[in-house]
Amino acid sequence: MLRITIISVIVAAVAGLCFSSCTTCARQDDEDLFNNMPEYDGELQVANEVVETMIRDIASPIEMAYLIKSIDVPFSRDYLASTKVSSTFITSSEQAFALGVYGTDLGYINMYEKTSSVLKYISVMKDLANEINIGQFFDFNTLKDLATNSENIDSLMYISQRSFTRMDEYLRESHRSKLSALMIAGVWIEGMNIVARVAQEKRTKEIGESIADQKIVLQRLLIVLKNYSKDPMIANMVDLLDDIALLYEDVKIVTIQGDPTVEEGEDGTLVVKYNDVTTINMSDETLDAIINKSIEVRNKLINVE
Repeated sequence: MLRITIISVIVAAVAGLCFSSCTTCARQDDEDLFNNMPEYDGELQVANEVVETMIRDIASPIEMAYLIKSIDVPFSRDYLASTKVSSTFITSSEQAFALGVYGTDLGYINMYEKTSSVLKYISVMKDLANEINIGQFFDFNTLKDLATNSENIDSLMYISQRSFTRMDEYLRESHRSKLSALMIAGVWIEGMNIVARVAQEKRTKEIGESIADQKIVLQRLLIVLKNYSKDPMIANMVDLLDDIALLYEDVKIVTIQGDPTVEEGEDGTLVVKYNDVTTINMSDETLDAIINKSIEVRNKLINVE
């Protein structure tokens, strides 16, 4: 299942609908918060813990690409945002969003070891990072050197992830968390686009579950983005994402908590295993609607007709 743990360049939280008196679930709290979010004026500084939790729940493009590759779906450049439209992102908000989009594409390219395409995306990301004054955290020269040799793919992914993480941390520390939230939004939107495009070509249980899992992730993302909805670009993004969230109302994900067990880990330490059982109820019609709407929203946001 597509589990999102981005530290990086490179966005499925399991949504829980708890229905028994003995079952409690943090994800139900998330849904309650989303449905009962108070109205307020102005922008609040988003706490680091909120952003970090959301980042942990947003699927890593590396993991996403691995899932796609594991079900024998071939690489396709058609899934990617064209580097030719990078100059259309003018404002700092648009540029931060585009960084997330191209970062996701870079993770997808890296996983398939398509090093011939890497340099274009690295170059575009460097330019975007410089535009919003975080280019000092983008190790362009090292990435450029690593990108010329497929044997360096692990190092390339590590340096890419480290650069993206440092940019995200700096934006939040310098009280520009709006731009950090937009990078995360770019990662999620482009990740959904790629998974949706794959689902159009090859429908599997894993792909369907990974899309259903995004219900709570999207709700968390919208909570953060709505904090900055005075920004016209974000207001438009929120309106478009609300259309996807509306479709997710027909997705029911039930998690029954099982009794935890203690096992010995590979390194000899004791680890706690949580034996939860999750059931997803989603019709094919709903899945199709989410897939089509996700692609449509992404294309609108990156200026694709």
